[in-house]
Amino acid sequence: MKRILTGVALTATAALVTATPALAAAPKSPVAAVKKQLAPGKGVTFTESTKVEMGGQREIVIRRSGSLLFKKSGIAASDVTGKFNLPAELGELAEEEGGEFIKAMATPERTIKIGNTAYLSGGLWSTFLPEGETWFKAPNGPNGGVTGVYGQPLNVAEPATLKTLFKSAKATRGGYTGKVKLGDVWKTSSWLRSSWLSKPSAKAAKATISWKLEVNAAGLPTRLVSTFPGSVIGNKGSVSVDTRYSGWGSIMSIKAPTEGVATEFENGEDEISELEELNVPLGRLAG
Repeated sequence: MKRILTGVALTATAALVTATPALAAAPKSPVAAVKKQLAPGKGVTFTESTKVEMGGQREIVIRRSGSLLFKKSGIAASDVTGKFNLPAELGELAEEEGGEFIKAMATPERTIKIGNTAYLSGGLWSTFLPEGETWFKAPNGPNGGVTGVYGQPLNVAEPATLKTLFKSAKATRGGYTGKVKLGDVWKTSSWLRSSWLSKPSAKAAKATISWKLEVNAAGLPTRLVSTFPGSVIGNKGSVSVDTRYSGWGSIMSIKAPTEGVATEFENGEDEISELEELNVPLGRLAG
């Protein structure tokens, strides 16, 4: 009996020793994995939701989806659709007189970005376009329209951004976690600089973005959740963006629209910065 028990103990110990390295192995780093995906004509798709937590309540205020087309050094083009998730009471106001602005907010906006040129359509943009036009062409325009301001500030398809994140990343089950200063991301991420309509203040640049990244067996990102104070984008509460990635390496094409394209708004302005109505406080949408 003693020999049998000893044999069982040795077998169990051997099994644990054999299994330990597999359990302790860190997930593959996405830095090298993403670089391998960066080739002309290939890309990745994503979906995401933005939540605002304020006064003990947490609400989804924006949903977005899109595609990123690659080049060897990063992102060559993007096609993103976003929509405000309006509460019922705001939706009811859209049916009243003067509710055209709210009704426009309730419809999706689409942004196609080719190089440094953005093409904006739908959503709030529809209220500024001349009659008969459906797109606004904006040199050096934002890559995500109005909703892009509140989208994912960390773009894992940018090698420079990944390197910045992984300076202080910690491996967890199935991925990594970390914290990064907004100012550091602003310096390295052309995506973030194109997403926001203005540069963050010196105080905002010191704010911390907490993030959690999940990767698949190949090390490619499948989910990224970032959390940061709403004050960095002129809002209250805490903002959390949950982005899911799929189809890494998919063959795709993103082209600029050729019809219904305006280069001036109905009021004669040709600069997005002149449109004060684009400043939409998320606190209003979160109740």
